[in-house]
Amino acid sequence: MITYILIFIILAVASFIYLKLAIKFKIIDKPNQRSSHTKITVRGGGIIFPIAILLFFFFNNYEYPYFVLGVFLISFISFLDDIYTLSSKVRFPFQFLAIFLILYQLDVQIIPLYISIPFLILGVGVINMFNFMDGINGITGIYSLVVLSGMYFINSNEQLVNEDLILFSGLSLIVFGFYNFRKKALFFAGDIGSIAIGMLLFFIGFLLALKLSSPLILLLILVYGADTGCTVLFRVLYTKESVLDPHRHHIYQKLVDVSKMSHLKVSIIYGAIQLIVNWVVFKTYKLDISNQLLISLGLILVFIISYILLFRFLRKQEQLKNA
Repeated sequence: MITYILIFIILAVASFIYLKLAIKFKIIDKPNQRSSHTKITVRGGGIIFPIAILLFFFFNNYEYPYFVLGVFLISFISFLDDIYTLSSKVRFPFQFLAIFLILYQLDVQIIPLYISIPFLILGVGVINMFNFMDGINGITGIYSLVVLSGMYFINSNEQLVNEDLILFSGLSLIVFGFYNFRKKALFFAGDIGSIAIGMLLFFIGFLLALKLSSPLILLLILVYGADTGCTVLFRVLYTKESVLDPHRHHIYQKLVDVSKMSHLKVSIIYGAIQLIVNWVVFKTYKLDISNQLLISLGLILVFIISYILLFRFLRKQEQLKNA
């Protein structure tokens, strides 16, 4: 318990120091027509996520070195992106390298090449998904805590992941929430935060799914996955926009902009829905593969249909509003 209190204090102090330094050096996010916020806010506050992972590394005999190296590399590049806005040609190679290091850490067979490529693409997709979804106050902190809690309870049964990695990261999310879970956030996670937490959740989730031969565990990020996947398809098929360009087509953005729901209310709804999915996963992850796949397919279809219906409803509201 003393260790966790110490980690909490370190993270609290680090977040306070970063806030002051970011203000001094103007590491800020300026709102534009595609933003869900209206005032200049410090960005990069999610720097405490990789700090928590480094603290885990030092307090636990340097466990998971390749994963931690991947987090450090991607966090460094993402922080530069928060400051200077880097090209995707610069960011993507480091993202693939970081996911490669996770696969190496997990002893995933990376030869032949056709086996490694789907895992690499999946990992890069997951970390960018967390980046895409980091657009309103509270959503990254609440949703990541919910996902992490699902992984924690499964791991409590199986003891496959060092518990401190989950708990240290959970503490960093709580500290982050103090600054971000507000009507007017004091800082945003930034790319460094959203990408680092995406790395963490991909590592733990993929480890559990791999070791337990349970693909159902991947649904611990279903709510984000459904929103991101359906939104990407909508943009590719209908808007012809680049999927990398900023936009306002996510359901959470529509709920804020069109339905005028508060950021925090939308964030809580996303977390609550994922919590229900977590319960289903926890109760069924030990079933045989065929039943897991049926449950996965059923849940995915429910979320896709729900997305389409809700998106159409919000689009009609938006058109009536602009008429």
